[in-house]
Amino acid sequence: MTHTLIVRGFDDQAHEQLGEIANQRGVSINSIVKDAVDKWLKKQQSEVPRKHHLIIYSDDDSMIRMLKSMDRLAKEGNLFKCFFGPPHSPSTELLTKLKWYDGTVEPYYYSSQKPKEGQQLQIQSQKNIMKYCGKVIENVVKNASNKQVCCLDFLMNDVKKSSLRQSLDIEKDYDDNRIAGLMYCAYKTDNLLNSDIKDLIELFEMHDQIFIVKEDEVYKLHITKENVHKLFLS
Repeated sequence: MTHTLIVRGFDDQAHEQLGEIANQRGVSINSIVKDAVDKWLKKQQSEVPRKHHLIIYSDDDSMIRMLKSMDRLAKEGNLFKCFFGPPHSPSTELLTKLKWYDGTVEPYYYSSQKPKEGQQLQIQSQKNIMKYCGKVIENVVKNASNKQVCCLDFLMNDVKKSSLRQSLDIEKDYDDNRIAGLMYCAYKTDNLLNSDIKDLIELFEMHDQIFIVKEDEVYKLHITKENVHKLFLS
């Protein structure tokens, strides 16, 4: 359905120049204005930040301290505060108390609760977890109502417990289809330390920035590929 758009503020000279260009190209002034509006809208869409960050935290207390600070900053930035992950972890319980939106789709995929009588045990296949993660992101986007998000992902830490390769595939899928705002994927240190270096580097390179949280301190980790001779330079 088309609508009429009234554009005010054009002086005679600008209108005359538009008319000349329209005649030269064999199009209407309306077409030129519509094309300009379309390009402006696409530019605005491309300039919306779609950040994908990695947080590695040493323990629950350290994460909780940081979340309290993030809550204040997210309010100041007028962001849609949301999270998803295990329902009874210290971090998700805190965010619930702080009135962050819980985007977790129930039943939680990695729930430790025993299935009710008659239910089949979940088959934790790559296809199933990818489908579940897709539903979670859809749920977040739907409830964000076009606002940019500040979102904490604690689901990936549980995926990693099964397989880092599996979590990398999911991370890659999200990285190719980012949502507007800030997405923070949170992993516990002890959950990553037993990983293959090659997979760890891939995980690091998949994120825009890497933060390590310990107690009240936040460290930013820089990963660069270097030549062996750098080992001998001061």
